[in-house]
Amino acid sequence: MARELVGRWWNGVWGRLTRRDVWLAREVRWHVIARAGDSETGTVLRWQFDTEDEARTMVRRLVQADGGQWREQTGAAATQPPT
Repeated sequence: MARELVGRWWNGVWGRLTRRDVWLAREVRWHVIARAGDSETGTVLRWQFDTEDEARTMVRRLVQADGGQWREQTGAAATQPPT
């Protein structure tokens, strides 16, 4: 089964050390992927959940914990999460 990208959020900061990205994806289970830093040197964390509500709760926690001006990315801006 292919992974379906459901949502993506970005904290609006371009800096290599301060950029934050969060993805919400679904295969059989729900996946939340968070990256701190840029695509080359950033740290990636992953969680799996049985329900969409649990996954969205984690997305809210990640977005609220970091501050910044988070915005949801849609369309072409909603890039796939890191592999």
